[in-house]
Amino acid sequence: MVRLPLSPEEVQRGRRLGSDLRLARGQASMEAVARAAGISVETLRKVETGRIPTPAFFTVAALARVLGLSLDQLASTIDCKADQEGLAAS
Repeated sequence: MVRLPLSPEEVQRGRRLGSDLRLARGQASMEAVARAAGISVETLRKVETGRIPTPAFFTVAALARVLGLSLDQLASTIDCKADQEGLAAS
């Protein structure tokens, strides 16, 4: 199965997700967060920098759990930022 390229909006959404997760991580080390979430440090790095713009659900859920975020809160924050960016571009 061929995967279709992501739209610019999808890429931006992945960057916003990564940015929010990085902000939530604060001073905690990447190693500690990745270990607690059961993912590699490289995966965490790629998610935080937006190089994985559509991480697996279970990766996001594990990171949200470790960082004390609710999935609803994370999703609404990303959507709100998208709305704000859309207004700023208008």
